[in-house]
Amino acid sequence: MNHYANSQEFSAPTDLFAAAAAADERAGFITKTYLYLTGAIVAFAAIEAVLLSLPGIEELVVAMIGNQFSWLIVLGLFIGVSFLANAWAQNSTSSAMQHAGLALYVVAQAIIFVPLLYLAETFGEGTIISAAGSTLGLFGVLTIVVFLTRQDFSFLRVFLIFGGLAAFGFIAMAILTGFALGPIFIYAMIAFACCYILYDTSNVLHHYRIGQHVAASLALFASVALLFWYVLQLFMSRE
Repeated sequence: MNHYANSQEFSAPTDLFAAAAAADERAGFITKTYLYLTGAIVAFAAIEAVLLSLPGIEELVVAMIGNQFSWLIVLGLFIGVSFLANAWAQNSTSSAMQHAGLALYVVAQAIIFVPLLYLAETFGEGTIISAAGSTLGLFGVLTIVVFLTRQDFSFLRVFLIFGGLAAFGFIAMAILTGFALGPIFIYAMIAFACCYILYDTSNVLHHYRIGQHVAASLALFASVALLFWYVLQLFMSRE
C-alpha cells in the first residue's frame, strides 16, 4: 500500500529514453512494462491466496496488528523493503537484480495486505473481487487518458512527495492515538493514488529508458496496490 519509496529520480542506463527511441523499440518497452505489471499482479494474487489459506493465519494477523506499535513496526519494515526493492529494480547493470527487486516488492505487498484482506473476507463474499475490479477499471481509464493525451504528469512529483509524507503522518498519528481517519481520508487517498497512476504512466512514456521496464512495472504495481488498498477500505466501509 505504500508508494513513497518510488518517488525518487530514476537511475540512468546508457540506452535511450523510451520517448526518444524508435517506434518499435518504444512499443517493445511499453509492452514489456505492462506484461511485467500483469505478471506482478497475478503473482500478488497467487501469494495472497496461499497466505490467506495457511493454518493459523489468524495468529499472523494478530501479530501484525495486535497493537499500534506492532503495526507501526510492520509499516516501517515495509517502507524499508520498498526502498531496497526499488533500488534493486533500477539497477542498470544486473537484470537479475532488477527482477529480484520486483519480486521482493510483490512479496512485501502481499504480506502487508494480509490483515486487510483477511478482514475483508468477513464482510461477505465478493467484497475483494468487487474492489479489485473497480481498481483495475479505474487504472485502465487513467492509463487510456495518459496514452491518448500524451500529457507529461511529472509536475505532480513534488505534490506526491509532500502529500505522501503528510498522509503517512496522518496514518501514524491515527495508529498511535486510535483516531479513525474516516471516509474523507479514504476518498482523498484514492485521489492521491490516481495521481500516482497518472504520474507513473506518463513516466513510462516520457522519462524511463528502454532498459528500465522492470523498474517501470514496479512503480505501476505500487500505484495499483495503493489504489486497491483504499478502494477496498471504501467497499468495506459501505458494508
